[in-house]
Amino acid sequence: MSDKVTIREVGLRDGLQIVKGFMPTDTKLAWIAAEHAAGVTEIEVCSFVPPRLIPQFADAEAVVNGALALPGLAATALIPNLKGAERGLALGVHKLNYVMSVSERHNLANVRRSTQESLDDFRRIVALVRDSQVPRRPKVVGGLSTAFGCTLEGRVSEARVVELAVALVRAGADELTIADTVGYGDPAGVRRVFKAVLDNVGDIPVAAHFHDTRGLGIANALAAADTGIRAFDASLAGLGGCPHAPGATGNVVTEDLAFLFESMGLATGIDLNQLLQVRKIIEASLPDEPLSGGLARAGLPRGFGGHALAA
Repeated sequence: MSDKVTIREVGLRDGLQIVKGFMPTDTKLAWIAAEHAAGVTEIEVCSFVPPRLIPQFADAEAVVNGALALPGLAATALIPNLKGAERGLALGVHKLNYVMSVSERHNLANVRRSTQESLDDFRRIVALVRDSQVPRRPKVVGGLSTAFGCTLEGRVSEARVVELAVALVRAGADELTIADTVGYGDPAGVRRVFKAVLDNVGDIPVAAHFHDTRGLGIANALAAADTGIRAFDASLAGLGGCPHAPGATGNVVTEDLAFLFESMGLATGIDLNQLLQVRKIIEASLPDEPLSGGLARAGLPRGFGGHALAA
């Protein structure tokens, strides 16, 4: 197993998508630049959804262009459909993150399509990217949300998670992301699901995406790491949540997750002191948003010597 962990910041997409107030474009770009300077190498910077649905992403083009100007940063974007993929391809993002739900009812509520229709759309997206003449072909990531259950359908079949993961790989996914969108996962179930997925998808990279809805986000991330997962999504200050999960407390906190892995001797490449300072950008721009994070409250332990600080 690798002793390095990649943490992808998703707060600019998964966090801001449920924030009512519009974060100015310059502030988003400042956030991206500050996290990149702190050592975060991959950031999901926006979603290519129509602005009439989520006005927060009306400036997606400007945000993507600004992110692409930062050397060494992998700028990724969520794509809900083929049209979103066309936009991402034209702008030159490094990864196109396509998400579908394991829960049929959640998929219908979220994207107004059946899971089979979403799979068919994913195949069209892969074909579009492979046939494109762009200088750099983006990676296409197949994401499975509600992989541990949803508020509309309850628990989902673990076998169905594996079935859909294999289907995405066969359709041409370069990577996979398995997500506990509404916080139904527990460490035992996380170990079972990720082990089963890894046993069935070959050498395709697999990432984990957890929410801290019921306080198990960090524990679930550790459980996934136990199976060999070394790529994780997280949100600065725990910003975000899911519109279909009433009472949700947001994503796993980027700072806390990085601290967890650094404490274990797994290198994230992130300077934790510097990362904590980035929170000030969110605090100033979104003063009414509740922010989470144990590390931000308590600070680093005296004499802490994680990889990033010892480098």
